[in-house]
Amino acid sequence: MTTLLVGNLSSKTTAGDLQTAFSPFGEIGSIRVACDSAGRTRGFALVELEHRAAAIAVQTLKGVELRGRMMDVAVDRPLAPVKRKTRRAH
Repeated sequence: MTTLLVGNLSSKTTAGDLQTAFSPFGEIGSIRVACDSAGRTRGFALVELEHRAAAIAVQTLKGVELRGRMMDVAVDRPLAPVKRKTRRAH
């Protein structure tokens, strides 16, 4: 599975909206709409699709309008690990 980062979403976008938009590309592993502590959407979501379907979805859906906003769709890349300096005892 490949995780896609879907950005620039309207605050009214639901998991159902994303299901409708992404399901034509293949089986969806999961959809997670980011919300703040008050339950309001934060304008982005993570959608898991099979690798080939994800590549096609990125090309097809990037810039497509959903609930009045142009979606930004990209493959989610994990953050690089942070190298921490160890302190030496004096």
